[in-house]
Amino acid sequence: MTFDRETLGFYDASAAFYLGHRPDEVTAELEGFLDRLAPGARILELGCGGGRDARHMIARGFDVDATDGSAAMAAEAQAWIERPVRVMRFDELAADQAYDAVIAAAALLHVSRAELPAILTRIWRALRPGGWHWASFKTGGPAGRDEHGRYYNYPARADAEACYRGAGQWASITYAEGPGTAYFSAPADWLTVSAQKAAAPDAD
Repeated sequence: MTFDRETLGFYDASAAFYLGHRPDEVTAELEGFLDRLAPGARILELGCGGGRDARHMIARGFDVDATDGSAAMAAEAQAWIERPVRVMRFDELAADQAYDAVIAAAALLHVSRAELPAILTRIWRALRPGGWHWASFKTGGPAGRDEHGRYYNYPARADAEACYRGAGQWASITYAEGPGTAYFSAPADWLTVSAQKAAAPDAD
């Protein structure tokens, strides 16, 4: 499994900026997703960035395992949330039925389209039966790099559907599309995905 060094390098160099830029602005679409989780649910956050969503989830009483592929970003987030933040790339996720939810806000959009199904399979495997997954992607264009050199997969809904169908058994998957803004406030089209892992089969 590969990863994009240029994208990780950008976040290593920009970690302090991400902590200071809108530190109290929580990902808006995430709130409704959190409402469906049980109190104290164990949540894995992939690509926690500066830690703003992690801090909010902790304040709501969830048991959050925050991770980021950038060591510099993880260090900044750890100081901000005052909890351990693990350095972990998506392809290093090896948990088995360990989490009630796996959240990736504007994170999996940096995975190449070819490798996304394998990463989603790792997420599916990390969820407990009946667990939930939420992710957001920039959409509406061919895969490539932005003006900062970061790689984006820009999946259309059909692309995302194909990737999720090939990544384990889901009880339900819902998609939503709409306009929004990127982290640097430029207009962007977004695709969000909310999926529930199938429950364990009843014992005979």
